[in-house]
Amino acid sequence: MSSNILSVVLEKLIRRLCLDNFPCRFGSSWRSANEKRAETEETDALLNLLSCPHSPWQNESSWSPQASALRQLAVIRPEPLNTHFVYSYFTTLRIIDKNVSIIDDGLLRFSKLEELVLSANKISEIPAENLPSTLKILELCANQVSALNSFTVHPPPHLEYLGLSSNRLGSQEDISHFTGRHWPQLVCLDLSDCEFQDQQALLKALSTLPCLRTLLLEGNPFTLASCYPGFTVDSLPQLSCLDALWISPEERRRFGGLTEMRDLIMEQVSATVSVGRMRGIPDPMMSVDENAPDFPLITYSYFISYGFFSHQPAANLMLHNESKCDPAAAAQKMENSSSEADLSSDRNCEEEKETSESNTQEITVHSEETCCDVAHVSRHSTSKLAWSDCMDFSNTQTHIVSDLGRLKRFFNEGLHLRIEEEKILSWPAASEDITAAKPSQAAKEKKSGKGKETSLKSGSTKDKSKDKKKKPAQELVQDAPITRVMASVHVPLQSLLRRGQKVEVLCNFGFLHSVPEVGATQTCAKDQGKKIKEEKKKEEKEPKQREGSSTRQKNSAASKGKEKERTKSEVDDQNDNSVSVRLDPMTVELIVELEKWQSASEAQQILPPHQNS
Repeated sequence: MSSNILSVVLEKLIRRLCLDNFPCRFGSSWRSANEKRAETEETDALLNLLSCPHSPWQNESSWSPQASALRQLAVIRPEPLNTHFVYSYFTTLRIIDKNVSIIDDGLLRFSKLEELVLSANKISEIPAENLPSTLKILELCANQVSALNSFTVHPPPHLEYLGLSSNRLGSQEDISHFTGRHWPQLVCLDLSDCEFQDQQALLKALSTLPCLRTLLLEGNPFTLASCYPGFTVDSLPQLSCLDALWISPEERRRFGGLTEMRDLIMEQVSATVSVGRMRGIPDPMMSVDENAPDFPLITYSYFISYGFFSHQPAANLMLHNESKCDPAAAAQKMENSSSEADLSSDRNCEEEKETSESNTQEITVHSEETCCDVAHVSRHSTSKLAWSDCMDFSNTQTHIVSDLGRLKRFFNEGLHLRIEEEKILSWPAASEDITAAKPSQAAKEKKSGKGKETSLKSGSTKDKSKDKKKKPAQELVQDAPITRVMASVHVPLQSLLRRGQKVEVLCNFGFLHSVPEVGATQTCAKDQGKKIKEEKKKEEKEPKQREGSSTRQKNSAASKGKEKERTKSEVDDQNDNSVSVRLDPMTVELIVELEKWQSASEAQQILPPHQNS
């Protein structure tokens, strides 16, 4: 028989108990070889062999608390235990992560079974006819259950706890099975981490369960909405505990009347992303050489970019349809559109320096279930700031999302934050006036005589001095911006699915070992080396008559040694400074917060006036 059948797995576990062998019973093989010793063996010694940590007869019995008790019973009772007695002895079975995929009718032999835990298996169907009628607790967490049709035909009548978390449930048909007609005695229901999106329909069905007191819903897409958990608390007045938290009378009072607001937008999420201060960016001007030419003039600016879930634009509906037929072609078109968006953002970068930037670049994310399920992530950017020790972006953007299922998958994947640097080269603009004035001036000089040349020269010098005073600031022409990603980090957002309202984190990008700092240190060292060489040449060119004095030679040698020591210490200090700059990690303050209504009155203030009346 296949090992993925539940009854086969249970039979193997029962055989491993060795109920018919030593030391549980007086096995025939042990008794024939040690007849006299068997009569003198004490019961306590046999029981000790079952529980001693170093005993070779110790057996793993975590799959049922009755397993070890049954072995002890076999020691105390030498007569054999029949099969019916063994199966009826078990009241709890916990078969976890055993690759079980089929619940067969062999389970009915456990006639007194009350608790059945089958978590982390591969069960896709729950046949109610194969479940004992005595069952009170059924746990099927983390399986592959996608339908409940066979489960609610003849469900266990005394079931009090039902755990279906982390399964493929969430359709309207699944909601119709959670009614009081099917579960009249259900006290606790776990539907966390499923795919339910219609909160109103689910709560309407759950309100018919007369004995429901504990409910777990966190991890479903609709729990991200602003009306959760207030709408749930007000819809289920008999509920005592929601998502492992007790419902207080004050909480019931605050959310009272929320279900009567029929015009509430239920399936909508308001998420706010705030980017604060950034520290740890090395100063780019440390690499500037004093002997470098004046042009090009280089300016640096920095900004933060991140991807956040967005709805599929109408212009991309055709692309989404094409992706169902040809995903490769659709991905190629999306890549082309992304490159065009990057080019357009580069052209308009000067206009977006003081305001928040939102590029329309779309990133396709294929889910594990199907390649046709495409989630779109838009790239958002803060304003660009010039370098400083602490750059405060104070950027806040609110995202309104109604596709809760895909937003849940986005939160599971997390947010990617990037630090980007923009570099712009500026050159002096070509002047047409200067080029036009040169030939006219040469023509005048040819017409005038030699005697007038001096007057022209003297006059030209005066004019030049006046021009310097009246000359306006030089116009500069800028090249296309050069943008590079300095560092990136992944920010997990799974806590927002566990009734968490805010994720506040200091993103640590690590240390930036920048090349400009090393270059600056090397440049300083080269400058000090040039000074030493120049001083040596000056000393060699001094007159020989000054070299006659021995005292002067000693003084010059001493001053020379002091200069070398001073130069060496300066270079060491500069090296130490460069290392100290690199020791500061790059950090960015980030907050992702979901809007949650704290009371019914707060929700009423958000509604338009005509909906409140």
